[in-house]
Amino acid sequence: MSALQQYTNNQVLVITQDGRTIIGTLSGSDSAGSIILSNSVERIFSTDEGVEEVALGLYVMRGDSICLVGLVDGEKDKATKWTEILAEPIAETRHT
Repeated sequence: MSALQQYTNNQVLVITQDGRTIIGTLSGSDSAGSIILSNSVERIFSTDEGVEEVALGLYVMRGDSICLVGLVDGEKDKATKWTEILAEPIAETRHT
């Protein structure tokens, strides 16, 4: 049983090893940490413009490309004015 199963059918935020931020509803996971997200969007951060959201829809991610999966507080997420947030993008993870 995957430790992520407790998050099934909940909105999660995923940070990938290449620094991408993806939000969606966790539809499933496996023992390797691979996940299926539905209704997902990628949030692209920039220091020049507000956060851009790109619709991804149904999205499958391999477990070895994921750094972090966390639950999203829906109320706080909806209350945040993402188009006004300026931030450096997350850097790629490097293994040494």
